[in-house]
Amino acid sequence: MVTQILFGEYFEVLEEAEKWCRVKLAFDGYEGWVDKKMITPLPIDIADKLKTEIPAVTTASFNIVQSKNSYHNFLIVAGSSLPFFNPADNTFKIGDSTYVLHGNNLAAHPSVIRSALVEYGMNYFNAPYLWGGRSPFGIDCSGLVQNLYKMCGITIPRDASEQVKTGEFFSFVEEALPGDLAFFDNEEGAITHVGLIWEKGRIIHASGQVRIDRIDHNGIFNVDTKQYSHKLRIIKRIIPV
Repeated sequence: MVTQILFGEYFEVLEEAEKWCRVKLAFDGYEGWVDKKMITPLPIDIADKLKTEIPAVTTASFNIVQSKNSYHNFLIVAGSSLPFFNPADNTFKIGDSTYVLHGNNLAAHPSVIRSALVEYGMNYFNAPYLWGGRSPFGIDCSGLVQNLYKMCGITIPRDASEQVKTGEFFSFVEEALPGDLAFFDNEEGAITHVGLIWEKGRIIHASGQVRIDRIDHNGIFNVDTKQYSHKLRIIKRIIPV
């Protein structure tokens, strides 16, 4: 598994096999194979409208959604997209189907993005690590920060090696603000890990589980093992001060 497509995200089908489709996700351009049973086809005109829309995004760890067509309830996770969302009655549409969201979906105002990133990050606290994961049931380091930024209306790439190419570089960890991203490399110098600055000297990241550890100019100091676990390479600022 290379990544997960969250509810409401749409994609282009690039190739079809007997039971699988190779798709390209519109949100971040990621490609992979999806079981045909999981796909809801969309008319071209609806897909074109989605390209011009900024979707509502759920921020609660879990929300209940009800289908108005069948009255069937199901669960969606934080970071799910709600196409053509109507806040007046909490409804949204996918194709010909209309759904009702039960719970909150919140859009962070630009002035509170940094505090929102930290707040949303805490909703994943103790979520298990899962390679390619993007949900509270299992998530990886780059999936965590990508989802947190998505919930604040900001799109960043899927992988840490691509995320590091975004934003503004600065030199000292002491300059970091909540919501800035810290990147870490391996012995070969390749970026292999990313985390979100939580507060001065603290970082929230997915390593074994989503956790909060200390960070300094050397890297991440694991508060449980009392050892450094990741070597700091660079800190980037995506949200202007």
